[in-house]
Amino acid sequence: MSASGVRARVRAEMTEEIKAVAKRHLVTDGANLSLRAVARDMGMASSAVYRYFASRDELLTALIIDAYNSVGEAAERAAAGEASDLERFLRTTHAVREWALAHPHEWALIYGSPVPGYEAPQDTIGPATRVILLIAGIVRDAHAAGRTAEREPISGGYADELAAVADQFTPGTPPRLVAAALSAFIHLGGAISAELFGQLKNSVDHDRRGFFDYQMRGEADRIGLT
Repeated sequence: MSASGVRARVRAEMTEEIKAVAKRHLVTDGANLSLRAVARDMGMASSAVYRYFASRDELLTALIIDAYNSVGEAAERAAAGEASDLERFLRTTHAVREWALAHPHEWALIYGSPVPGYEAPQDTIGPATRVILLIAGIVRDAHAAGRTAEREPISGGYADELAAVADQFTPGTPPRLVAAALSAFIHLGGAISAELFGQLKNSVDHDRRGFFDYQMRGEADRIGLT
């Protein structure tokens, strides 16, 4: 391997190690990351870490992109293969929940409270939309094949806005289905956050998976997946 190849490999390995240490800091510090603290845990001078990440926000962005891609990949794996539209939707939503339960601090980073002073760059948009576009794709495919049950159409200013969204991302999909898919995505995030952040305590303590499934089947019915 050439000298430049060795340097590139070493840099990639060091970048991953810095991110791994930063993820551990999410457990104790949340998004309030400190490059100095990360450097201290690695036995490095803080100036050395800055050669890999120029600022806290750059490191946060890397962690955010990794988290979005990780949950997106989990959802896409679950949705793959032969299954009904309803089953693909349920597999997708359950995979997102299972990922969140396994990575609660990363879930909080991407779906919790905004980080004060942090403004996500354009780089995060693609990874951030993987799950919603997957759900939208399931809905689009079901509609194109005539497999969505009839529901009342929507009207109002928001219907016009969602028609424009459909034209951009899922041409031919009625605004009602775009609204239902977006509602399902929002309900998905809210249901998972309620469970992770303790809002189900003393109400649903023993079968939270069952309660989650009930909620997602309700969203599937709103969409018209049968």
